[in-house]
Amino acid sequence: MTDDVDTITLTISTDDGATDEVTLPAGLVDLLAEGDQDSAETVGDIALLSFASRAHHFVHHGEGTDPELEAQEERIMELFEERFGQTFAEATGHQH
Repeated sequence: MTDDVDTITLTISTDDGATDEVTLPAGLVDLLAEGDQDSAETVGDIALLSFASRAHHFVHHGEGTDPELEAQEERIMELFEERFGQTFAEATGHQH
């Protein structure tokens, strides 16, 4: 049955030339898309959301942090707001 599920493969590349590929069920990517988003934008949104969520967890729910980690969390939250036009707290309803 799972062989009948279409997939899409996206390539991720970094400024230093490293690359990776991720293969996802195409229907799931379509389901999570907002409006007329293409697959790359949808996966980009979810990646940014995931990084912001993990950073938030480390800083606010973890076993202590350090100034560098707090700065990283602050920066991802700025990038989140730039991309989505709202704060992480507004988007998730999770406020401290």
